[in-house]
Amino acid sequence: MSTTPTQVLVYARELLERADPMTAGIWPRATALLTRQALEADLDDFWRRRAPGVEDCSARAQMLCLPSHLSTNPDLASRVSHAWSALSAVCHAHAYELPPTSPELLRWLSTAEEFDAHVAALTDGAFALTPVGTRRK
Repeated sequence: MSTTPTQVLVYARELLERADPMTAGIWPRATALLTRQALEADLDDFWRRRAPGVEDCSARAQMLCLPSHLSTNPDLASRVSHAWSALSAVCHAHAYELPPTSPELLRWLSTAEEFDAHVAALTDGAFALTPVGTRRK
């Protein structure tokens, strides 16, 4: 049984919101890693539905394409790109770098959850697929 991006985001939120002595010192980076994994899985799902083949491109290329395919919500496209970039930096941190703060993680996690809901709506057929360069009316 595979874990869905939504479930991974639930785990990330639990890690962020629940103090546990067993995760002391590791929860910020663990939360960032889970959030990034869920975001990347959602991006793969998004591209498979909107522009098959783009999911095989680099993540940076996907972020460059995102605004044109998420034209109904350019703010979300911008926030997803920023969150992915910030989470990537956190996940590839050096030992001397400070971990992200709770407010930073919460902001990135909220963006990932919003994008997850958008992708779920695509899956449920709530959003009609439109060819690139055309506008929905």
